[in-house]
Amino acid sequence: MLQISDKGKAIPASPIRKLVPYADKAKQKGIQVFHLNIGQPDIQTPEIALEVVRRMQLSVIEYTASAGNYSLRTKLAGYYQKLGIPITEQEILITTGGSEAILFAFMSTLNEGDEIIIPEPFYANYAAFAVMTGAKIKAVTAKIENNFALPPISEFEKLITPKTKGIVIINPNNPTGYLYSKKELEALANIVKKYNLFLYSDEVYRRYCYDGLQHYSVLNLKEIEQNTILFDSMSKRYSECGIRVGAIITRNQDILNTSLKFGMARLCPPALGQIAAEASLDTTDEYFQKVYDEYIQRRNFMVEELNKIPGVICPLPKGAFYSIVRLPVDDAEKFARWLLEEFDYNGQTVMLAPASGFYHTRGLGKNEARIAYVLKISELQKAVEILSVALQTYPGRVVPETLTKS
Repeated sequence: MLQISDKGKAIPASPIRKLVPYADKAKQKGIQVFHLNIGQPDIQTPEIALEVVRRMQLSVIEYTASAGNYSLRTKLAGYYQKLGIPITEQEILITTGGSEAILFAFMSTLNEGDEIIIPEPFYANYAAFAVMTGAKIKAVTAKIENNFALPPISEFEKLITPKTKGIVIINPNNPTGYLYSKKELEALANIVKKYNLFLYSDEVYRRYCYDGLQHYSVLNLKEIEQNTILFDSMSKRYSECGIRVGAIITRNQDILNTSLKFGMARLCPPALGQIAAEASLDTTDEYFQKVYDEYIQRRNFMVEELNKIPGVICPLPKGAFYSIVRLPVDDAEKFARWLLEEFDYNGQTVMLAPASGFYHTRGLGKNEARIAYVLKISELQKAVEILSVALQTYPGRVVPETLTKS
């Protein structure tokens, strides 16, 4: 009898996309769905990138170098140099989105049964990448009561075993919006150095840090230069998720050389995407200021309005464009399905990403959801109103008095 592989059975469905069939059915019934489930911004892609795409006059779309176009790597290195991070094009490998960067780095550094420590909740696809590489996740839990701050370093050390190979962080964090401080990163660097671990850092949202806070990159940490691996992506910085261009950046040439062999196996990153990405690196500061201002307004509106709903807890994100929200419901996944299958308010409903899929520890996040504030405020206003009405009528609603606000 033909069978699916054990890895195929073990790989988790995305909490961001698993409810899409229910959303599609709702739309087929004529219901408008406000998508708060996925980090697909409605912000316009920089005109400079769109113009390059419009003007393409290639007679043949050829393979590129497996490491990515030299001109793109050089320009990306310049971008980091302007940020005060001394990187050269020789320390960059272009990938098919940030996802491939993570996968290549894991495959280059982890063996079957090796362990990686990740603060939870974390970007759900890391669980899938761990399954693909045969690695085991050990989670340290960040708590909503502390705005999802980095757990004490002692909690990391408790999980370190001879099989531990690295620590993964997402900074700013997806799904919580938490921004790790320089002090927190230096504390992590100390145990990375002490136990000779890899430090994988997903910094794709680095451009969007709020309230005057500054992003600090792991590439600026001292004495662990060979241990640090950074993941980057053009998707969120320039609102061009579909071009699928990311990068591995590390000073460890063994990791880059090994990742390149995986890159050769998939031939090359997207040729057209690289052209758009290279043009995007000329985006003006004025563009980013407008986008920053828009996200600040959306964040402030969303947090203020959600916290007005009885029983809802929404921490203030310090970066990216997500927040984990605690809801007065018995089960956030059931609630999310109910919103799409059985509920509408004036012909409209909302789509959420159940937070349990962002936790590794079974049972956590059951009454939480990730919300992405990637819609215009006028649409967020409607979405919050719909959510408020839905929470009043949902059969599995939990009485707010039984919940504790922090």
